Amino acid sequence: MKHVLILFFALSTMSLTSCVTRTRVVTKPAPANVTIVKTAPRHYKIVTVRGKRYYFWNGKHYRKTRKGYVFVRV
Repeated sequence: MKHVLILFFALSTMSLTSCVTRTRVVTKPAPANVTIVKTAPRHYKIVTVRGKRYYFWNGKHYRKTRKGYVFVRV
């Protein structure tokens, strides 16, 4: 009976162990300084690059956000 209890305990602890491996989550650091333009100038153009809408003026692409327009590299 003692051996049966030890065997049962050993099997139950093996079934409770996890086989999950640890995953590593890598996040990108936030940009150091972001310039937000509150209003676009009158001569801006709307361009589509790879299915996304960007606002183009002064040779740069901007993306519209709730706070204004943010410079992006396309």
